[in-house]
Amino acid sequence: MVDGADPTSPTSDNLEETYRAQITAAMEKEAQRRVTESHDPEEISRLEALSLVELFETEDADLIPALMARLGPVRAALDGHGGALVVALATIGETNSRRRALSLVIDLDGACVSCGAAPGTLKGIQDDLLMDSEIIEVRFSSDMLEWFDELQRDFVLKHGGVVFV
Repeated sequence: MVDGADPTSPTSDNLEETYRAQITAAMEKEAQRRVTESHDPEEISRLEALSLVELFETEDADLIPALMARLGPVRAALDGHGGALVVALATIGETNSRRRALSLVIDLDGACVSCGAAPGTLKGIQDDLLMDSEIIEVRFSSDMLEWFDELQRDFVLKHGGVVFV
């Protein structure tokens, strides 16, 4: 032992990180497989290429599919449980670089409404959508809080990492 350091600690930390990375990669691969099984990859590419701002402005029915196409692994969970995004409210704002972008208030429907994993699903939706340059803000409808019992509601409000309005 050098300088009193525990020689097993770095190995343990590295092993834990290695497992975490492997599990994350396996989950992402499985989610992608499920999405590809359920949806045409060419259609997903078409939807990803569409402007969300233009879809919103023209009230195009492709807005929800285009938002869904921008979701990562959380989409597999939504699809698998019959859930979907609902845009409760959207406005156009500006990014710091003066580009027009959407501020969204999202609701969910389908089986996602009563799912115990909803807090993680909401965080995944928020994080995935915020990666798009045409989205500046993602919040969730406070109506969703009625789905949860008191303990779940407290948890999602304190630790969910999302905002309800």
